[in-house]
Parts: sequence; structure tokens; C-alpha cells
Amino acid sequence: MPEADPPSHEDNRDPSHDERGRSDAKRNGNGNGNGNGDDDNDNDDGKPRSKKLLIILAVVVVLLVIVAFVWWFMTRNQVSTDDAYTDGNAVTIAPKVAGYVVKLAVNDNVYVHKGDVLVEIDPREYRAQVDDARAQLGLALAQLQTAQVGLDIARVRYPAEYRQAQAQTATARADLRQAQASYDREHSVDARATSQQSIDAADAKEASARASVKQAQAQLSTASLVEQQIRQAVAAVEERRQQVDQARAKLEQADLNLSWCEVRAPSDGWITRRNVQLGSYLQPGASLFSIVTPQIWVTANYKESQLDQMRPGDKVKIEVDAYPSLTLHGHVDSIQQGSGSRFSAFPAENATGNFVKIVQRVPVKIVIDSGMPADRPLPLGLSVEPTVYLK
Repeated sequence: MPEADPPSHEDNRDPSHDERGRSDAKRNGNGNGNGNGDDDNDNDDGKPRSKKLLIILAVVVVLLVIVAFVWWFMTRNQVSTDDAYTDGNAVTIAPKVAGYVVKLAVNDNVYVHKGDVLVEIDPREYRAQVDDARAQLGLALAQLQTAQVGLDIARVRYPAEYRQAQAQTATARADLRQAQASYDREHSVDARATSQQSIDAADAKEASARASVKQAQAQLSTASLVEQQIRQAVAAVEERRQQVDQARAKLEQADLNLSWCEVRAPSDGWITRRNVQLGSYLQPGASLFSIVTPQIWVTANYKESQLDQMRPGDKVKIEVDAYPSLTLHGHVDSIQQGSGSRFSAFPAENATGNFVKIVQRVPVKIVIDSGMPADRPLPLGLSVEPTVYLK
């Protein structure tokens, strides 16, 4: 049999000695931090460091997605704008008559009530005009009464004159017939049976009678216009009646001018932009001050792309820049039928030159329903940020 190879030196090593050597090498590699291989990248808990970073990053991304989804879900039916301002009625007060201010009953930024006397203009000149107009009215009434009496007389007088003219015409014709008979008799007899004096008298009487008939006929023609003469009297009465109406209108105008000497508040509100002093001479139409009424609303200029689902009646939350802690609540009242640029002083002419599309803004009126405290003023023109909750 062949001889067996002699055992090598490595085969004679103690197995326990080899285990202790590998354990020492592993401990040395971990302790120095310089070891290589998969065993050297392990952490104390046994998980790779790169996997932990990926997990943290994934958790952050998921949280951001959830927050973004929640925010979108909560605000998907909300539209807001910062191009919004408080608005209201500012009534300009101006005098209607000229004169000096003898009483000034208001000051800057005070609250007045409807009907309060704010300014009084010297009324003496206008009182004199009222007295003169009243006297003219009395004169016109007297003239009207006289014309009415004349109409009553005309309705009796002109028919009587017509009948009288008819009677005179009949008398004149009878006298003419008598004169003609005398004339014929004097000219038909023998000249020796009469005298020249009788003939001349008959001729004169016939001529006079004929003239009387013509005169009576002329008077009859004039007197026959009874209806026209009565209409003339009626027209005179109507003319005097119109003069009475004119005088009465002048009296009413004079009373109005006198009443306008007192400038009264047309509504409740605050005095703003006062431009009048005691003793100033005022001209009709000159601005004295403005009254801002208590009715305040918001004019919000929304983009045209935000109006798709907006309707009157939608609820609105309003934040006021002047009062950060104040939140108002209201609703959409109406949407203007035209963009702001369409009603500007110089609207754009898109049919000329190059065209650049610009997102238009449309004014939306928002009425405030609640949340406005009584001790905080809300002047016109304050910046607000309304948020409309679409249905």
C-alpha cells in the first residue's frame, strides 16, 4: 500500500484556536471601524443606515401629500381676493340757493340724523320774495274774479244788444217805407197841388230813412256776433285763470327757496369732507360736505376665472386689514354686468394694434350681515380680504 501523506502543519492546528482567532479579528474590525464587507456596514440594531433615511423621507412625503390633500379638500369651494375694499353711499350736500351762512350746526366727522338742520342761509331776501309772490297771486285772483263777472254780463248783454239791433233795423225799415211813400206822393201829384218845400222835405226824409236803415243793418251785423263775443269773454276768464296759476307757481317757488335756506340731512350718517364755514357766501351747487350713510358693503374685484360657480346668496367671510382680529360675515349680493375696465374712463380698444390677453376683474357686491361692532368705525375704502364659499 502506498504510504499516506504526512499531515500538514495547518491540519494540525487546534480548531478552538481558529475560532478564537476569527472572533478576535471580528472584534478588532468593529472596534476600529476600519473593517470591510457587509458585516462592517451594519448598525448596532442590525438595520442599514440608508434604509432608515429612505423610510424617514417617505414618511415626510406622505405627510406632505396628506396635508396638501386636506388643504385642497377644505378650500376647493372657496375663492378669495385681496383686491377688495369697503364701499357705501357718500351723499354730497350742496345748497340750492345762494346766500351767506348765518348758522353752521355741524362739525367734522359727527353723526347726524335725517332731517337735522345742518346749515342755515340768510333767509331775509327770500322772505321778501315770498311776500311779493303772495301779493301777485292776490292781484291775479282779483283780475280773475273781474273776468268772471264780465263773462256773466256778456252772456246777458250781447244777446240783448242783438235783439235791440234787430228792433232798430225793423224801425229804420218802417221809417224808410213811410219816407218812400211820402216821396212818391209828392212827386206823383201835380206841381200846382204841392210846394217845392214839401217836395224837398220828402226827399230829405227818404234819404235820412235810407241812411238809418243802413246804420241799423251795420249795428245788427255787429250785434249778431253774440257767440264770438261770449267766447272772447270766456277766453279772458281763462287767461286770468292761467295768470293765477302762474302767480301761485311763483309763490310755491318762493316758498321752496325760503325752505332751502335750511340745508337738512337727507339721511343718517357721518359728516365728511366739510368745506363750509360760518359767514361763507354759498353758490347753488357748490359742495359743502358729504354724508356717509351707515349702510356699508364690500366691493370685491374677482378675476373672471373665479366667477364660474359664484352666485348671489353665497356666504362670505371677510377679514379687515385695519382690524386683524375682526371677522365679518356676509353674502354675495350681486355681480356687476361688466368688467371694471369696460366702464373705465378710457376703456381698452382690443380691435386695434397687437392684442395681449389680460385677465379681467369683475366687481362683486358683498353685503355685510353680521360681525360689525358698534364701537368700531368702518370707513369707506378700507382694504379687506373676502372669501366666498361656493355652493
